[in-house]
Parts: sequence; C-alpha cells; structure tokens
Amino acid sequence: MNELFPTADKKQNPETQPLAERTRPKNIDDIAGQQHLIGTDGPLRSFFESGIFPSMLFWGPPGVGKTTFALMISDYADYNFIRISAVESGVKEMRTVIAKAKSLQSSGQKTLLFIDEIHRFNKSQQDALLHAVEKGIITLIGATTENPSFEVNAALLSRCQTYRLKILENDDILKLCKRALETDEILSNLDIKIKSWDFLLTVAGGDARTALNAIELAVKMSSGKKEIVVDRPLLEKALQQKTAQYDKKGESHFDTISAFIKSLRGSDPDASLYWLAKMIDAGEDPKFIARRLVIFASEDVGNANPFALTLAVSVFQAVQLIGFPEARINLAQGVTYLASCPKSNASYAGINEAQEDVAKGFPVTVPLHLRNAPIKLMKDEGYGDNYKYPHSFEGHFVEENYFPDGMTPKSYYRPGDFGKEK
Repeated sequence: MNELFPTADKKQNPETQPLAERTRPKNIDDIAGQQHLIGTDGPLRSFFESGIFPSMLFWGPPGVGKTTFALMISDYADYNFIRISAVESGVKEMRTVIAKAKSLQSSGQKTLLFIDEIHRFNKSQQDALLHAVEKGIITLIGATTENPSFEVNAALLSRCQTYRLKILENDDILKLCKRALETDEILSNLDIKIKSWDFLLTVAGGDARTALNAIELAVKMSSGKKEIVVDRPLLEKALQQKTAQYDKKGESHFDTISAFIKSLRGSDPDASLYWLAKMIDAGEDPKFIARRLVIFASEDVGNANPFALTLAVSVFQAVQLIGFPEARINLAQGVTYLASCPKSNASYAGINEAQEDVAKGFPVTVPLHLRNAPIKLMKDEGYGDNYKYPHSFEGHFVEENYFPDGMTPKSYYRPGDFGKEK
C-alpha cells in the first residue's frame, strides 16, 4: 500500500528547505494520524481511490496535515497547483487565478486552488470564488484553523465538503520525528540523540511542524559537534522560551480546554484563570476561548443569570476588536464573572430531551389552531381557528395546548432553584 498514492518529488535544494518541508509525506499511508479521514473507510481515501476530488475545506489546528493533503491531491490527480494566502490576496488576485484556470481548462488541464487561512477572506472575496467552484473551473481546497461555520459564508460552505483534522497524538509526533531523523538526507548523516522527548512533545502540542522545527533549530545550534544531544536546555535555548513542565504524557489542547470548562462549571474563578493563562501562554486563539465562553453562558449558567450570555457575547466582540495582548483582560473579566455565576443547565437539558423525542418520531404535525393563515384559502381550511390570543386575557395568559396533535404535553424545561431561574 505504500506506493498506492505517490506524489511527485520536489526538485529543490534541501539546504534551503525547512525540515518540515523536506520530510513532508509523499503518499497517503505516510500521513500521521487522521485515520477518520484516510483509514479503510475514510472519505479522503475513497477520493484517492476514485481519483475524483470535490472542493474541500480542511479545518484543524496548525501542523496536522492540511497543506500536505492539498499538495498530495494536486500531485496525485495532476492538477495545476496554485497556492495563495488569504492574508495577502484579494478579489483582484482571485479573478486573475480564475481567468488562468479557465484558460487551462480549455486545454484539458485541471486547476487546484489552495487557499491558506481562508477564514481571513471577507464576504466579497469568498463570493468571488462561488461561480468558479460551482462550475468546476477550479477545485478549491481551503485550510482554516477556525470553525468554517463561523468564518466561511453559507454559499461557499454549501459548495465544499468540510473535513475536520484532529490534533496529532504524541505517538504520531514521535513517529514523524523518528522517521525524519532516519530518512532526511541531512539529519540521517548526523549522530543525533534526543534526550528529552517528553519536553519536545510538550512544546509541539500536537503540531508536527513545531516539533520538527524545534529539532532542526537545536541541530543547527550544535553544528560542528560530532555527537548532537538534544536535551531540554538545548531546546529551550533554541526556542528562546521556557515552557512549563507538564505531566509525562504532555498536555493537549483538548485536555486544557476541558479543565478550563470544568473549572468554570465548578464555580472556581481562580482555577479558571489559571487554565486561561495556560491557554494564552500556549498561543491559543483568543476567539476560540471567547466562543467557548458564549457556549458556556447558555449551557451551564442559563437562566440562573440571563445576563451571562450578554456579557459573554460582549467579551467575544471585544476580543475581535482588540486582539492580544490586551484581549486577555476582556477574557479574564468574562471568565471570572461566569465562574462566579449561579449555575443552571435546565435550558441545555431541555433542548437535548426535546431533540431526542423528535428523533424518536414523536408527532410533529402543527395543530390547525396554531397555524398561520396568510391567505383566504388557508382560513377556509381552518388554519388559525380557535386560537386564543394571550394578550386578550387577564394577566396576558390563557391555558392552551401548544404541542403537536396526538402528543401529550410534557415538561422539558425544569427551572432550578438558583439565581434568576428560581
């Protein structure tokens, strides 16, 4: 299977290429992790087997293979590969690329447009791609670290398949690094001993590129030595930073956010601030943290303090406007407030239960008295008949059945005894 999906070798002086580029996987079976996409029944594997690739958005943290997949697809299917950065390109550049793709299409050449950081495109830039993607003038692959549902407009989303790439496990990073030491045409000729794998994996944080860059920097700083020992002091010197010591297995993005949310839920503002500081120090995207606060405000505070959601949304907006480093102050305010709030998950539990009942096939037919009757025909059919308008009754309330026909009313929202919800 190793030669099932080969890619073309890059003709470039290895001395001028970073280690991460030199050791980029050449076939799909060399890719670390992402088995949900490239495993036996994975969607990407089926695309390689058929040779037909849709436009796709790859969503995931840095260093997990988004660019690698794009290059591999381009080589395998013989695309004309065009790579641009959303940070540096605008509508004018998009039109130039599309015009070139149209010209190549007339001669039978397909074009793959790879857009790095596609979440940075504004609406007009994204709209400029729609026709070309829909008509197959280009096959688009967009890479993003942000949730496409928030950052990519619906029209473009509907024309692309979205695949989430997961953070790499320590075993994946370890495998990649050892392979680089053994097979890279430069490193394989050196006597390199890694003495601090735990620290290297911690520094990497699931990012293969970071791990490889750290090794390369350490090796360059030891140039001329017969034996190169890569230990923690050398790594810290190479990276010009001291990274906190964690448990032996290292600490992942997901473990940290889990500890953060559980500290908030447990009403511990001090621990919540600690985990916030950890995420800031690790370079976590502030918008990701702010989004988690908005979710938490409804999921875990709810109507025990309805203002919590307003504050969380305000923090998110502030983070967008301000950015780091000052946005850490906005985040700290939101974190301490939410941790200190009375808690209720009644709304969250209620919608979960209601969705379960709908999925089970409970009745969903809207009763006639609750239907809208904008035209005479609908009125003649009885739409809206006998509807009791609450404002016409004392206290602006009247007993009425608002559930579907054939369904016994039941309680989904069960308010707690805390804060405003009480």
